[in-house]
Amino acid sequence: MAFTYVCTGFPGFLAAELLKDLFRTQKVEHVYLLHLPHMEKEARTRLHDCLEDPAVDGGRITLITGDITKKDLGIDVSTAEELKQNLTHFYHLAALYDLAVPLAPALQVNVQGTREVLRFLQGCLRLNRCLYFSTAYVSGKRQGTVYEHELKHSHGFKNHYEFTKCEAEKLVQEYQHRLPLTIVRPGIVVGHTRTGSTAKFDGPYFILNLLHSLKSLPVVPYFGKGRARVNLVPHDYVVQAANVLTHLPDAEGKTYHLTDPHPYTARDIYYHFAYLYADKQPHLTVPLAAARPPLKLKQVRRKLGIQKEALDYFETAADYDSAQAENDLASSGLYCPDLFYYTQPLVHYYEEHKNNPAKHVPIL
Repeated sequence: MAFTYVCTGFPGFLAAELLKDLFRTQKVEHVYLLHLPHMEKEARTRLHDCLEDPAVDGGRITLITGDITKKDLGIDVSTAEELKQNLTHFYHLAALYDLAVPLAPALQVNVQGTREVLRFLQGCLRLNRCLYFSTAYVSGKRQGTVYEHELKHSHGFKNHYEFTKCEAEKLVQEYQHRLPLTIVRPGIVVGHTRTGSTAKFDGPYFILNLLHSLKSLPVVPYFGKGRARVNLVPHDYVVQAANVLTHLPDAEGKTYHLTDPHPYTARDIYYHFAYLYADKQPHLTVPLAAARPPLKLKQVRRKLGIQKEALDYFETAADYDSAQAENDLASSGLYCPDLFYYTQPLVHYYEEHKNNPAKHVPIL
């Protein structure tokens, strides 16, 4: 049986990778890719790139303009009615992912946008599954083991992105008795396990930006004790797992951590990157308390290529239990690979593209 899909968040990188994996693994009747009106040119360019994959059938893909924060997702009336009659699977990826995002736009897109998506789905007659992309970091400032069934807590959040994604996931959970929903919570998504390809150099890539600035020094220091484990996952694992779980009957109503079950500490990752990229073995330690004040200066942040908010993720003492994901993905043969298995492709891709401004996150 062939299915009809709708995906928000196009022309985002994960949405494009998900599209390609869909055509490789599923029987596709049609895919509708929702993008904002001002993103039409970028959406067409991204789709053109996707069509280079021989598995992708452009005749079964339609770009549609809309806005998830509006009624019926801002889609024109006739198209919205067509989708309500025919769509079987819905992927909700659209969100503001920036760690430095202000509260108001994050609430509008991440929370109000999700509310409108859920309202729209209630009118879809053939809906088989909606997959909602959350994040493992809805755990905020929690410490210790975080389980897949847990969400609400009183420990606070490191930024508005985490807070609004948590609020949005609460909405999704409220609809789980009314709609066939599955929630996935990826860790920090990085490049492809074989090619290293990634959309942007953010998250752990800030380490490589820093090492690029420091590698000419005689000694490269550590920053902080680095005892916290940092949960990194390659995007090909996230995309493949998401597609498997979307089509798995037993996944309905469940929440999954798409995380590394055996993550490394921040110090281990820093050492590994320093060795592979800068051919250095770090010595000495600069306390994070001493490293933070300079990052309050925009010129320092831009020189080093680091968002100050990123430091929080190298101190997060949370461990993400992924037993349910591991169990339900076992029959597909999918598992999260060891980070050090694919670190070399990540570093190589960074080396090749580090001078491309489009690959770097704006440092504000």
